[in-house]
Formats: sequence, C-alpha cells, structure tokens
Amino acid sequence: MKNDLLVKPDDLVDRCREWELLAEFLADPDPAMRLGIVSGRWRHGKSYLLQALSEQVGGLYVTAVREEGRLPAIQRFSDAVAAYAGLRQGSLRLTDWRDVLSNALDVTARSPHPLLVIDELPYLLQHSPEIPGLLQQLYDERQRGSRPAAGPGPRLILCGSAMSVMHELLSGTKPLRGRAVVDLRLGPFDYRASCDFWRITDPLTALKVHAVLGGAPGYRPVAARPHPDDGFDTWLARTLLDPGRAVYSRTETEDLLREDPRITQHTLYYDILTAIAQGATTPSKIGAALERSRNAVAHPLGVLESTGYIRREQDILRARHPVITLADPVIRFNQLITLPQAAAVEQGFAEQVWQQAVPTFNSKILGPHFEELARDFTRRYAHTLLPGGLPGPVGTTEVADPQARTKHEVDVIALAAGERPQAPRTRIALLGEAKATAARRGTGDLERLERIRSLLAEQGYGTKDTTLALYSLHGFYPDLIKLADRRDDLLLVDLPRLYGE
Repeated sequence: MKNDLLVKPDDLVDRCREWELLAEFLADPDPAMRLGIVSGRWRHGKSYLLQALSEQVGGLYVTAVREEGRLPAIQRFSDAVAAYAGLRQGSLRLTDWRDVLSNALDVTARSPHPLLVIDELPYLLQHSPEIPGLLQQLYDERQRGSRPAAGPGPRLILCGSAMSVMHELLSGTKPLRGRAVVDLRLGPFDYRASCDFWRITDPLTALKVHAVLGGAPGYRPVAARPHPDDGFDTWLARTLLDPGRAVYSRTETEDLLREDPRITQHTLYYDILTAIAQGATTPSKIGAALERSRNAVAHPLGVLESTGYIRREQDILRARHPVITLADPVIRFNQLITLPQAAAVEQGFAEQVWQQAVPTFNSKILGPHFEELARDFTRRYAHTLLPGGLPGPVGTTEVADPQARTKHEVDVIALAAGERPQAPRTRIALLGEAKATAARRGTGDLERLERIRSLLAEQGYGTKDTTLALYSLHGFYPDLIKLADRRDDLLLVDLPRLYGE
C-alpha cells in the first residue's frame, strides 16, 4: 500500500521515524491480522499521531474514558462500530467485549486499508481485564486464513499512557506476548524540534522553556499564551505558577502520577520526588531523608524510573553507584520551585515567588538541563563535527587527579563508536564541559579539559583522537575562538550552534 496515501500530514511536527514505522505496519500486504502497541507519557502526542494516521487511511479510532463503567464502555464502542459501518446509533446491541472487538475487526477489515485503534486501553482494563485474552483469541483465529487473502488483514493498534500497563501487555506469560510486530514508545520532542514546535525565535528562551516543560507537545495548547518570546518571566508566572491554569505545576504533577495505576500512595511518591530534588541521589540517602529503609523505597523508585519521572545515571567509565536525578522537567520544577512556596503562589504572589526562585532555577534546573542538552547534542548532532563521525555511548564520568588530590567531574564524555561503557582501556571520542553560568568560557576551561585528557591517557584510556568540547550559554572569549580555528581537536558549542543555527 505505500503511495501518497501515507505521506505524513503537514500539521504533524517531527515524528518522521514514528510515522514511517506505522506506515510500514499498515502497508504490510499479509492477509493475517497484525498487532501494534504504542505507549508514552501523557501529553507526548500519541493520540494526535494515531488520529492523524487513522484519518489518513479511513480507520476506526476509538478511545476509552477514565472511570467509565463496563457496560457504558461496551455500548459506546458498539455505537462507534455501528457508525463506522454506516448503521444508525444504537442498532448494535452487543453485550460482551468479544462481540465488540470481533465486530470492530470485521468492519475495518472490509476497508482497503484496515485499521482499528483503541486508545487509552488501560482505562478499559480497570473494569475489563479479560480484553487482552480475548484479543489473543481473535488474533490467533485470524492467523488461520479465516479471511480471504484479497488484501491486508486487520491492523490493530493498542495505545495508552499508563506505561507499566502497556509494557506488561507483551511481557512474561501475558496473552499478547510474542504477537505484536510494533512496540513503539513515543518520547517527547528533542529540544530542537520542541523549539520549532513552539515557534520560539530566541535560543535562550527555547532552552528555558524546555528546562521547565521538556519536549512534550501537549503543553503548547494549554501554555502558549502569552507566548514565551514575549518574555519568559511573564510567561512562566502565568502558566506553571498560575493555579488557575491547567498547566499549573502542582496539579500537573499530581495528574502525571495518577496516570500509573501502581502509584497509589501519592504522599510517599511526592516525598521521594522532593528528597531527590533536594539532593538525595541514592536509595539509601532517599530512604534516610524519609526516615525509611533503603528497601522501603526500592519499589517506588523502580516505578518512577519505569515511567520516566526519574533517571539513574551511570558513570560511563567506571562501575559505581548510579546517581538518581529527576528526569521529568515539570516534576523537577514543581518540587524545587512551586512546592516550597505553594501557599504564596496560591495567594496570587507568583511574580514575587518567581523573582526569589531565580537563583534556584539557574543553579538546580537551568544548569543541569544545559548539561543534559549538551549530551543530547553530542548524541544527535555532533557526528557532523567530529573527525571520527558518529560517537558511541555518551554520558558523564569522574576522573581522579592524585597529584592535585581532587576529582574532576566531566559533564560530557563520548566513547568512540563500538566501545562499551566501563570497559578497560576504551577509546574516548570526546571530553566536554558544559557551563550555564553568565561568564563566557576561556582558555582556563580548555586547560582543565587538557588536564583531564592527560589523566585519562595515564590511566590507559585511548585519547589519541579525543576531541575537547566546550559548551557555553554565553559564548567564548576571542582568544579561545582564535585557538579553535587553528586546532582540529577543539569544538566550541554556543547556544546558536546547539540549536543548529
């Protein structure tokens, strides 16, 4: 089926790889039924993508409703099937999910491009846990040639925001294990695509917006007025710090946590997120901050990691305890800025709260976020600038300096292509330092990187072809720029270059 029918719509920003994957899924001419799974955090644009796909091919798109009962859900799905088949509403009186799902697959299979999308499946599973087992039966029946091979068989896509539920659909002994040909986990836009999506013209403003909202496209419709380009401070005070807005960070964090059915003790999860925001970086330290044992927080930490709200960052050169940090920008902003001053914010003092919080924002949000984007730049875009082309794994490390009796933290390190993290004598493609301070970077920063490179060489790592990279929020001194023009092993990345200008 390829052709112009499956050209990505102009209003669908980015998502080229995801669209191509789903288009190939639909284009498969096999007459047997095929199954795809799409999951991702709330506001990542899953529904928008699947609605666009369904409209493109004339498929049947049905979404579940939170807290809807079993019988109303069956009737609403039945009405959707009837409408798709050209029948009047209420003409299908189906009483169980097997009949609903079988009829839905049958009516879509009559289309030249058969597609059935069931969105927010986890809402249905709360009252109808038998659905995956019924889908397994229907899937297996439609592998045995029950439909004439006149065209592709039914294509079913199951979608949901409850990450744990969606990931478990294909795990262990679950009914649908081994049956999906697509398991697409939709992430946020990368920082460049997010800047384009928001139509932000100033790179510094784009960076700040990304630091508080990340790349989730679902925030733009509810946080686009006033526009960030009109003044970041005013925009922020009237969005994340406005209790009357849907994107107010306190209610947004609560909504995010409610998406996963495993998160039932909201107070415990809130306390864990706050402990991490305040600097607890290991399970033991987090437990101590909550006056709980390490084991007591192990399961909640696993849940938060699987949903993408926290991350464990491994040292890329040496095996050591991973550092736990907040990964979701909205949650990080809430725990560090909104919660400590929630009473004042809700009394209408958002602008004053924000003025007082700017130092915290710069040091604990903007700085770490700039470092993360420097690593993202290295993964996604630096291959066009590096002599060795595409690098291997990218992360952080800590290098001991016995002579100075200190340790150097390395913000960005990229191994050479083909190298494995924590392997001995590995080759290093890039060493970088990322600073979001107001000062420009100079030759002193370069000398520090050169010292780190020599230390790593003494420790047996391959540094012969290592590029030294400086990432700066506010540019570089002229003597460093002149030096970079003469050296092949020095890369300077300012905000315009970070954003591809």
